[in-house]
Amino acid sequence: MKNIKSYISAVLLIFAATACSIDNYPSPDSQLYGTFLDVETNEPVEQDIIRGSTIEFIEHGYASQTKQTMIVKNDGTYRNNLIFSNTYTITPVRGNFVPAEPQEVAVKGETKLDFKIQPYIRVKEAKIEKVGNKVVATFKLQQTVINNVKKIGLYAHPEPSVGEPMRTVLADQEINAVVDPNKVYMLEIDIPSNSSNLKIGSQYFFRVGAIIDAPESKYNYAKAVRLML
Repeated sequence: MKNIKSYISAVLLIFAATACSIDNYPSPDSQLYGTFLDVETNEPVEQDIIRGSTIEFIEHGYASQTKQTMIVKNDGTYRNNLIFSNTYTITPVRGNFVPAEPQEVAVKGETKLDFKIQPYIRVKEAKIEKVGNKVVATFKLQQTVINNVKKIGLYAHPEPSVGEPMRTVLADQEINAVVDPNKVYMLEIDIPSNSSNLKIGSQYFFRVGAIIDAPESKYNYAKAVRLML
């Protein structure tokens, strides 16, 4: 019996030592943040918060080279407050911009990394307003690649994260052509026809966007506009 008790005590000591060892692992001690900026205008490149652009990063010093990901916010910013000080290979992928080259970055403390990117489309001179019983959007498109503009859309949602994948009401139009940068496009949402999702006296966010027909491309947007109906 004494031998069994001694064995159990030894096992418990091993577990306790292991637990202390796990608890003593260092915690993430750095932050990485930045903005997706238009290489020409230096303005933030608006994104989708659902199925939008992604940042892949690989931490150096490990044989596995496992890719980790960060999500980009609607306004084109990102932030990771739980990252270890180290060197990383960081690449923005599957976005609404011409594919960017990987960057090798030393992360330590508060580390800022902006991405200068070329958006597929710039949504220019966007204006969204309530006109009578309709919400009317007018805008121009400036594409930066030779692909066709596939589709344009006007999207509505109670939250400012509104976009093509996050909307309760939409008005869209197939384009499938190279666009004239001077042409003014117009999209309308009829409020009475969408009364189940658009309540008079309530506040909603509206946003216009366009998508190119490049592989894995995402929508390019103007800023969301808040309207009281």
